[in-house]
Amino acid sequence: MLNARRLVLGTALLALLAGTARAQSQQPAPSGPSISVGALSYFQYYYMLNKNVNGINANNFQLTRAYINILAKLGGGVSARITPDIYQLASDSTLNYRLKYAYVGYNPSGGPLTWKFGVTQTPLLDWEEALWDYRVQGTMPMERNGYVSSSDLGAAVDGNFNHEKVDLQLGVYNGETYAKSNTGDQGKDVMGRVSFRLMDTDNDSRVGGLRLTVYGQYGQPNGGGGARDRFLGMVSYRSNTVLLAGEYGITTDSTHTTAKKTGAVGSVYGWYQLGGKGGKLRVIGRVDRWDPSDKVSKDEQIRTIVGVAYHVTSNFRVLADWDNVKFASDGVATPPPAGTAGPPSTATKSTASQALLQLQFNF
Repeated sequence: MLNARRLVLGTALLALLAGTARAQSQQPAPSGPSISVGALSYFQYYYMLNKNVNGINANNFQLTRAYINILAKLGGGVSARITPDIYQLASDSTLNYRLKYAYVGYNPSGGPLTWKFGVTQTPLLDWEEALWDYRVQGTMPMERNGYVSSSDLGAAVDGNFNHEKVDLQLGVYNGETYAKSNTGDQGKDVMGRVSFRLMDTDNDSRVGGLRLTVYGQYGQPNGGGGARDRFLGMVSYRSNTVLLAGEYGITTDSTHTTAKKTGAVGSVYGWYQLGGKGGKLRVIGRVDRWDPSDKVSKDEQIRTIVGVAYHVTSNFRVLADWDNVKFASDGVATPPPAGTAGPPSTATKSTASQALLQLQFNF
């Protein structure tokens, strides 16, 4: 009798505990702040196919970028991001540190507009890098030639409407990039980009579909006076298995002591994924043409990039590519290796060619 009573009481107690656990699991999770930490890194080995002034083919392993992304959702439509940028100096290969992003975002109603304040994305490059998908190879055409930066200190608004049919970003920035100071500068740069999806594909992201995109920038360099204006138009088509994009940009630069100089940057790039949507192998290609002085003198450059990318996992990819720059005439300094910044080589060639093995991982 006693054992039966104990069995009944034990069964009742287990049922009560199970019911309590079930009720707790059905309650909504707390809506307090949440913080996540991740990282994105680019590594490469480059081999210069041209011999330098010492008669050797320069080659090196490099850490081109390491980003630590700290993201926070603070409730009430408030979010924040801090991203330290660890990079390798081209001058002596030492590692250096700076802030890439440090901003707060505000979207109180969950609507199409998000306001951002701080060191935040500029309108063009964050979007274009998502379209191209191979920032590991090097910077995009307008940034590679020194005309725009991916981040700056200012105030901006991001917007997407009708499930990314229209994606835009507008902002007012210091204009001197996140890596520079603008002490004593009273001028600001106004930048804006808008992208219209003209036709749907199986990629419904902010870069997917057949799109028409325009970007504009109006400002002045640090110190006052002069001009720093950019305009770019782009047509792109992206699905889950193919990308094809073409762009053309016009630039105007001057200072209070120098005359206006007009330049032009054009680019066609794309990739094709073998094996369909689930394939891991892509063939990539890109051709950039940069004319620093808009045909005033023969100083244009044509860069050709061809490569094969293998996506080992969603967090790790490998890219093997050939990067060749052809100059309009001999005697032009060789640019630094892909993915790096800094002064050109002292070697002068009509072409500068390099082979690269580049790795990207994120978590």
